[in-house]
Amino acid sequence: REAIYLVIMNSIDFEECAHKLLKMNIGKGHEGELCNMISDCCMQERTYTKFYGLLAERFCMIDAIYKQHFFRIFVEVYTRIHNETTNKIRNIAKMFAHLLYTDALDWHVLKSITITEEMTTSSSRIFLKIFFQELAENLGIQKFNEKIKDKDMAQYYEGLFPTDHPKNTRFAINFFSMIGLNAVTSELREELDNMTKLSMIQQLQAEKEKE
Repeated sequence: REAIYLVIMNSIDFEECAHKLLKMNIGKGHEGELCNMISDCCMQERTYTKFYGLLAERFCMIDAIYKQHFFRIFVEVYTRIHNETTNKIRNIAKMFAHLLYTDALDWHVLKSITITEEMTTSSSRIFLKIFFQELAENLGIQKFNEKIKDKDMAQYYEGLFPTDHPKNTRFAINFFSMIGLNAVTSELREELDNMTKLSMIQQLQAEKEKE
Protein backbone atom coordinates (compact mmCIF):
# COMPACT_ATOMS: atom_id res chain seq x y z
CA ARG A 1 0.00 0.00 0.00
CA GLU A 2 2.86 2.37 0.82
CA ALA A 3 4.55 1.74 -2.53
CA ILE A 4 1.30 2.37 -4.41
CA TYR A 5 0.60 5.50 -2.35
CA LEU A 6 4.04 6.98 -3.09
CA VAL A 7 3.69 6.37 -6.83
CA ILE A 8 0.22 7.98 -6.89
CA MET A 9 1.31 11.01 -4.86
CA ASN A 10 4.53 11.58 -6.83
CA SER A 11 3.09 11.26 -10.36
CA ILE A 12 2.51 14.35 -12.48
CA ASP A 13 -0.42 12.87 -14.42
CA PHE A 14 -2.44 9.68 -14.61
CA GLU A 15 -0.55 8.29 -17.61
CA GLU A 16 2.78 8.56 -15.80
CA CYS A 17 1.22 7.02 -12.70
CA ALA A 18 -0.28 4.06 -14.59
CA HIS A 19 3.02 3.49 -16.40
CA LYS A 20 5.00 3.46 -13.14
CA LEU A 21 2.56 1.12 -11.41
CA LEU A 22 2.59 -1.31 -14.33
CA LYS A 23 6.39 -1.16 -14.58
CA MET A 24 6.70 -2.03 -10.88
CA ASN A 25 4.36 -5.01 -11.38
CA ILE A 26 2.48 -3.89 -8.28
CA GLY A 27 -0.74 -5.13 -9.78
CA LYS A 28 0.39 -8.74 -10.16
CA GLY A 29 -1.57 -10.58 -7.50
CA HIS A 30 -2.50 -7.31 -5.82
CA GLU A 31 -5.02 -5.90 -8.29
CA GLY A 32 -7.63 -5.50 -5.56
CA GLU A 33 -5.26 -3.57 -3.33
CA LEU A 34 -4.28 -1.30 -6.19
CA CYS A 35 -7.95 -0.48 -6.87
CA ASN A 36 -8.56 0.04 -3.15
CA MET A 37 -5.67 2.51 -2.96
CA ILE A 38 -6.86 4.51 -5.97
CA SER A 39 -10.32 4.78 -4.39
CA ASP A 40 -8.94 5.57 -0.91
CA CYS A 41 -6.58 8.25 -2.20
CA CYS A 42 -9.41 9.81 -4.21
CA MET A 43 -11.60 10.00 -1.12
CA GLN A 44 -8.85 11.60 0.95
CA GLU A 45 -8.36 14.56 -1.40
CA ARG A 46 -9.73 17.93 -0.31
CA THR A 47 -11.58 18.29 -3.62
CA TYR A 48 -12.16 15.82 -6.44
CA THR A 49 -9.47 15.67 -9.09
CA LYS A 50 -10.10 13.95 -12.42
CA PHE A 51 -6.69 12.28 -12.08
CA TYR A 52 -8.31 9.45 -10.12
CA GLY A 53 -11.16 8.90 -12.56
CA LEU A 54 -8.72 8.75 -15.45
CA LEU A 55 -6.34 6.46 -13.56
CA ALA A 56 -9.14 4.07 -12.58
CA GLU A 57 -10.45 4.16 -16.16
CA ARG A 58 -6.99 3.26 -17.53
CA PHE A 59 -6.72 0.17 -15.34
CA CYS A 60 -10.27 -0.92 -16.16
CA MET A 61 -9.30 -0.79 -19.84
CA ILE A 62 -6.07 -2.75 -19.25
CA ASP A 63 -7.60 -5.86 -17.69
CA ALA A 64 -11.11 -7.03 -16.76
CA ILE A 65 -9.87 -8.02 -13.29
CA TYR A 66 -9.59 -4.31 -12.40
CA LYS A 67 -13.19 -3.82 -13.54
CA GLN A 68 -14.26 -6.60 -11.19
CA HIS A 69 -12.49 -4.97 -8.24
CA PHE A 70 -13.89 -1.50 -8.94
CA PHE A 71 -17.32 -3.10 -9.24
CA ARG A 72 -16.77 -4.67 -5.80
CA ILE A 73 -15.52 -1.36 -4.35
CA PHE A 74 -18.60 0.49 -5.66
CA VAL A 75 -20.90 -1.93 -3.82
CA GLU A 76 -18.78 -1.84 -0.65
CA VAL A 77 -18.50 1.97 -0.62
CA TYR A 78 -22.22 2.45 -1.26
CA THR A 79 -23.07 -0.02 1.52
CA ARG A 80 -21.00 1.85 4.11
CA ILE A 81 -21.47 5.37 2.72
CA HIS A 82 -23.24 6.49 5.90
CA ASN A 83 -19.86 6.30 7.68
CA GLU A 84 -18.17 8.78 5.33
CA THR A 85 -17.89 12.56 5.37
CA THR A 86 -19.64 14.66 2.73
CA ASN A 87 -16.29 15.49 1.13
CA LYS A 88 -15.34 11.82 0.75
CA ILE A 89 -18.81 11.01 -0.58
CA ARG A 90 -18.50 13.75 -3.22
CA ASN A 91 -15.07 12.59 -4.38
CA ILE A 92 -15.89 8.90 -4.72
CA ALA A 93 -19.27 9.61 -6.35
CA LYS A 94 -17.54 11.66 -9.05
CA MET A 95 -14.87 9.01 -9.60
CA PHE A 96 -17.43 6.25 -10.12
CA ALA A 97 -19.57 8.49 -12.32
CA HIS A 98 -16.45 8.97 -14.48
CA LEU A 99 -16.06 5.19 -14.80
CA LEU A 100 -19.67 4.83 -15.94
CA TYR A 101 -19.89 7.72 -18.39
CA THR A 102 -16.67 6.52 -20.06
CA ASP A 103 -18.06 2.94 -20.06
CA ALA A 104 -14.94 1.78 -18.23
CA LEU A 105 -17.23 0.11 -15.69
CA ASP A 106 -20.39 -1.83 -16.55
CA TRP A 107 -23.68 -0.10 -15.73
CA HIS A 108 -24.81 -3.40 -14.19
CA VAL A 109 -23.34 -2.00 -10.97
CA LEU A 110 -26.50 0.08 -10.55
CA LYS A 111 -28.29 -3.12 -9.55
CA SER A 112 -26.89 -2.52 -6.04
CA ILE A 113 -28.97 0.68 -5.68
CA THR A 114 -32.59 0.81 -4.50
CA ILE A 115 -34.18 4.24 -4.27
CA THR A 116 -36.78 4.01 -1.54
CA GLU A 117 -37.07 5.80 1.79
CA GLU A 118 -36.16 2.63 3.70
CA MET A 119 -33.22 1.67 1.48
CA THR A 120 -31.50 5.08 1.44
CA THR A 121 -29.97 7.33 4.08
CA SER A 122 -29.13 11.04 3.99
CA SER A 123 -25.55 10.05 3.08
CA SER A 124 -26.53 7.65 0.30
CA ARG A 125 -28.90 10.26 -1.13
CA ILE A 126 -26.01 12.76 -1.25
CA PHE A 127 -23.91 10.14 -3.05
CA LEU A 128 -26.68 9.39 -5.55
CA LYS A 129 -27.41 13.07 -6.14
CA ILE A 130 -23.77 13.85 -7.04
CA PHE A 131 -23.36 10.56 -8.92
CA PHE A 132 -26.42 10.96 -11.17
CA GLN A 133 -25.91 14.70 -11.72
CA GLU A 134 -22.33 14.01 -12.80
CA LEU A 135 -23.50 11.31 -15.22
CA ALA A 136 -26.19 13.57 -16.71
CA GLU A 137 -23.82 16.52 -17.01
CA ASN A 138 -21.12 14.56 -18.83
CA LEU A 139 -23.38 12.44 -21.04
CA GLY A 140 -26.03 15.09 -21.63
CA ILE A 141 -29.54 14.56 -20.31
CA GLN A 142 -30.78 12.90 -23.52
CA LYS A 143 -28.03 10.27 -23.66
CA PHE A 144 -28.24 9.73 -19.91
CA ASN A 145 -31.99 9.15 -20.24
CA GLU A 146 -31.39 6.67 -23.06
CA LYS A 147 -28.81 4.81 -20.98
CA ILE A 148 -31.00 4.62 -17.91
CA LYS A 149 -34.04 3.53 -19.97
CA ASP A 150 -32.19 0.83 -21.94
CA LYS A 151 -34.68 -2.06 -22.16
CA ASP A 152 -31.87 -4.63 -22.23
CA MET A 153 -30.66 -3.32 -18.87
CA ALA A 154 -34.09 -2.96 -17.24
CA GLN A 155 -33.47 -5.80 -14.78
CA TYR A 156 -30.46 -3.95 -13.37
CA TYR A 157 -32.35 -0.68 -12.97
CA GLU A 158 -35.40 -2.02 -11.13
CA GLY A 159 -34.19 -0.54 -7.85
CA LEU A 160 -33.83 2.91 -9.40
CA PHE A 161 -37.46 2.91 -10.57
CA PRO A 162 -39.42 0.88 -7.98
CA THR A 163 -42.97 -0.05 -8.94
CA ASP A 164 -43.74 -2.49 -6.12
CA HIS A 165 -45.68 0.09 -4.07
CA PRO A 166 -47.04 3.61 -4.77
CA LYS A 167 -45.09 4.97 -1.78
CA ASN A 168 -41.77 3.75 -3.24
CA THR A 169 -42.64 4.91 -6.74
CA ARG A 170 -43.55 8.36 -5.44
CA PHE A 171 -40.31 8.55 -3.42
CA ALA A 172 -38.17 7.76 -6.49
CA ILE A 173 -40.06 10.34 -8.59
CA ASN A 174 -39.54 13.00 -5.92
CA PHE A 175 -35.85 12.12 -5.56
CA PHE A 176 -35.04 12.45 -9.27
CA SER A 177 -37.16 15.60 -9.52
CA MET A 178 -35.38 17.23 -6.59
CA ILE A 179 -31.94 16.66 -8.15
CA GLY A 180 -33.03 18.16 -11.48
CA LEU A 181 -33.50 14.91 -13.39
CA ASN A 182 -37.25 14.99 -13.78
CA ALA A 183 -36.86 13.78 -17.39
CA VAL A 184 -36.10 10.21 -16.27
CA THR A 185 -39.36 9.88 -14.30
CA SER A 186 -41.90 10.00 -17.14
CA GLU A 187 -42.55 6.23 -17.15
CA LEU A 188 -42.62 6.14 -13.35
CA ARG A 189 -45.26 8.87 -13.32
CA GLU A 190 -47.41 6.88 -15.73
CA GLU A 191 -46.98 3.81 -13.54
CA LEU A 192 -48.01 5.80 -10.46
CA ASP A 193 -51.11 7.10 -12.26
CA ASN A 194 -52.05 3.52 -13.19
CA MET A 195 -51.51 2.38 -9.60
CA THR A 196 -53.72 5.20 -8.31
CA LYS A 197 -56.50 4.41 -10.80
CA LEU A 198 -56.33 0.70 -10.01
CA SER A 199 -56.47 1.42 -6.29
CA MET A 200 -59.56 3.61 -6.76
CA ILE A 201 -61.29 0.94 -8.84
CA GLN A 202 -60.54 -1.72 -6.22
CA GLN A 203 -61.80 0.58 -3.48
CA LEU A 204 -65.07 1.22 -5.35
CA GLN A 205 -65.55 -2.50 -5.97
CA ALA A 206 -64.96 -3.23 -2.28
CA GLU A 207 -67.55 -0.61 -1.31
CA LYS A 208 -70.11 -2.07 -3.73
CA GLU A 209 -69.56 -5.56 -2.32
CA LYS A 210 -70.26 -4.22 1.18
CA GLU A 211 -73.59 -2.76 -0.04
